Amino acid sequence: MPRPSDLSIRSKFFGLMSLLLIALLLATGIFTYQRQKEFILRFAVDNARSLATQLIETREYMSSVVKDEPERNYGLVPQVVATQVARRVTQNSKFYVRQVSLRYRNPENRPDAYETAQLTKFITQPATETYGIVESGDSSVFRYLLPMRATASCLECHGSYQSAPDFVRKRFPPGHYSYNYKVGEVIGAVSVTVPIKDLYAQLGADFKLDMMARGAVFLIVTIVMGFIMSRLIIEPVRLLSGAITNVTRTGFFDEKLPQKSHDEIGMLIGAFNDMMDELSRRTVQSREADERYRRFIEVAASAVITFLKDGKIVIANEKAEALFGRNRQMLLGESVYDFLEEGAALRERIEQPGEFTEETTRQQVVSAGGKLVQVEMVVSASKADREPLFTAILRERHGA
Repeated sequence: MPRPSDLSIRSKFFGLMSLLLIALLLATGIFTYQRQKEFILRFAVDNARSLATQLIETREYMSSVVKDEPERNYGLVPQVVATQVARRVTQNSKFYVRQVSLRYRNPENRPDAYETAQLTKFITQPATETYGIVESGDSSVFRYLLPMRATASCLECHGSYQSAPDFVRKRFPPGHYSYNYKVGEVIGAVSVTVPIKDLYAQLGADFKLDMMARGAVFLIVTIVMGFIMSRLIIEPVRLLSGAITNVTRTGFFDEKLPQKSHDEIGMLIGAFNDMMDELSRRTVQSREADERYRRFIEVAASAVITFLKDGKIVIANEKAEALFGRNRQMLLGESVYDFLEEGAALRERIEQPGEFTEETTRQQVVSAGGKLVQVEMVVSASKADREPLFTAILRERHGA
C-alpha cells in the first residue's frame, strides 16, 4: 500500500477535499440537528402552554358564569367541562392533556410521581410553569405543567364545606382535603404529555432530507472543484513534471509547454520554457567549444591530453597517441598516472587540499614496450560542470 506522500497530487487533492467536505457535512449536520431539536422543543412548549392556558381559561370562565346548573347537569361542572374540552381539542394530536391535583376529587386527576414532585414545587417555590424531557421506561416523553391557582369563583366549590353546593356536599363529606382552599393558592395544574418519538418523527424525516440535500450539494462542489483544479493546476503540473523527466532522460532541450495563462502556474511554465532555451543555447555553445578544443589540440605541435582528477584520460590528440605508443581508443579511460614514472607524485599534488592551478615539471613517459621518453609537461586545471578537468601538454626533450 503506497504511503500518502507517494500518492499523486490528484489523489491527495481529492482525498483532502473529501475529508474536508465530510467534516464540514458532519459539522453542519450536527449543528442543524441541534437547531431542529431546539425548534421542536420550543414548538412543544408553545403548544403545551397554549393548550394549558385554554384549559385554565375555560375552567375559570365556567366557574364564574355557571351557578346552579351543575345541580341538574354534572357535565357543567367547570373541571368536567375543562376536561372534556381538552379531550376534544387534542383528539387528533399527539398531546395528552389532563388536570391533576394533590387534593383531587376525581381519581382520574390523581398525579403521578413526576406531577406530584412538580406540584409540590409550585406550592413551596412559586413558578409560572415547568417542562422537561423525562425518561419513562424505555422511552422518553416531554412533560409540561402549568399551575392552576384558586380564584374567588373556585372557592364556591372548594371553599368551606358549609358554603359548597349541595351536589358537592353529597359527594364529598366534611373534612375532605378538597375543601378550604384560599384565593391564590395552588389548586392543581394542567399536565401535558407527548412522546419524544412523536415530536422527533417529523424532525427525523426533515433531517434526513436536509442531509441528503447537503450531501448532494457537497458532492457537486467536490466534482466541480476537482475538475477546475485538475484542469487549471494538476494537469499543467503533471505535464511539467513529465517534461522535466523526459529532459533528464534524453538530454534534449527542445521540448516546450504551452503557456495558457499568466498566473503562478503560467509563470512556472514560462520559466521552464526559458530554462529550456537557455540550456539548449548553452549546450550548443558547449558542444561548439568542445569541438573547437578538439580541433585545436589535433593541430597542436605537442602531445595534449585531458584527464580527470583520478587520472582517467578523456581526450587525447594524435601526438599523444604517438608519444604513448597507443591508439586513442586504448588511451581513453586509462589513468595518465600509470604512464608517468613520477605519476604517483603528480597525483598526490593534484589531490592534496587546496586548489590546483598549474605546474611545469619534467617527466619520463613510459611508452609502449617500456621505453622511457623525457618530456617537459605543463599541467593546468580548469573548472567543469561536475568536477575539475586537467589538461597536460607534453613536449619531448631531445638531447637530454
